[in-house]
Amino acid sequence: MSRRIPILIAVVVIIVIAAGGWLWATSGRESTDDAQVDAHVTPIAARVGGTVLTVPVVDNQQVEAGALLVQIDPRDYDVALERARAELADADAALVAARANVPITQTTATGNVAAAQGGVEQAQAGIVEAQQAVDAARSRLATAQARLRENEANAAKAAKDVDRLQALLAKDEIPQQQYDATVASAQASAAAVDSARAQVQEAETGIRVAESRLMQARAGESRATAQLHASQTTPEQVTQMRARVAAAEARVKQLSAAVKQAELSLEYATVRAPVKGIVSRKTVEVGQVIQPGQPLMSIIPLDRVWITVNFKETQLEDMRPGQRATVEVDAYGGKEFSGKVESIAAATGARFSLLPPENATGNFVKVVQRVPVKIVLDEGQDQEHLLRPGMSVNATVYTK
Repeated sequence: MSRRIPILIAVVVIIVIAAGGWLWATSGRESTDDAQVDAHVTPIAARVGGTVLTVPVVDNQQVEAGALLVQIDPRDYDVALERARAELADADAALVAARANVPITQTTATGNVAAAQGGVEQAQAGIVEAQQAVDAARSRLATAQARLRENEANAAKAAKDVDRLQALLAKDEIPQQQYDATVASAQASAAAVDSARAQVQEAETGIRVAESRLMQARAGESRATAQLHASQTTPEQVTQMRARVAAAEARVKQLSAAVKQAELSLEYATVRAPVKGIVSRKTVEVGQVIQPGQPLMSIIPLDRVWITVNFKETQLEDMRPGQRATVEVDAYGGKEFSGKVESIAAATGARFSLLPPENATGNFVKVVQRVPVKIVLDEGQDQEHLLRPGMSVNATVYTK
């Protein structure tokens, strides 16, 4: 019995030392096997429709960025591009013509205004001249009428003198010569009356002619005034031409956009790899008619993989970005890779699920949640690209 006591004490000491060593070795780290390799998956989809001419890649083939993946028949898009360019050229020509018409319209309209103003002034001068002619004709008429009255009075007096002298001649109280002189004077007075009447008629005709010219001059003034008013629409005409220029410019911009769209459609007929990676899930074949938006394949860039680790929420107390981490890959016999914590997710994995838990329903059961943590590997550890998205790993984060 006395010999067993030292042995038991030694065993207890060894157990305590072993437990202390295990606690010391496992303290300051958090581990889990709920982790996997992750990477970007770049889906490749058709942006235009058409018949597939060539597919120069196969599944699991590595391609460089910009490599040809799918060639769609581009002939329809070539025709559409040529048509768009022709329409743009026509619109450019129309714009040049519209811009040239603006100064022409402005100059022409300005000249029309000057000509119309000159016509109005000329018509007004004609009116003044015609009015003066009317006044002069009326003055001549008044003079002729006065002469007519004077001659008529003289003729009447001469006729009475003839009558008186004729009676005296019958009585031989006057000589025949005196009587003959009186008769001649009476005949001259009658002729003067006829001449004065002709002058009156001539003056009346002159008045009618002058009044007719006056009416024509006033009509000419009305026409010139109307032309002046019409020519004074110069600002409206110029504004209209400028509006046509603006419409032509808008048409050019619209067709320029159509040309760019046609160029893009032609470019989209050639599908190229946006990133370097491995071709996966290829679903397109030569001769297939595809539609815009149809998935063709996926590309996975294996040079940018990371580890997604789902730690329990109780393991995150001391975990911070930048802490050292190691991962052991199951597929390669637990081969170890080193890295560091880059970030911790903003929510638990359950919150991002299709049907997140609703704890307010009354059927609440407390479950320890897991939070995704992103671990990036140190450079140069996977030069052969052995890691594939979805591989299972064991991850350890050193929190101290």
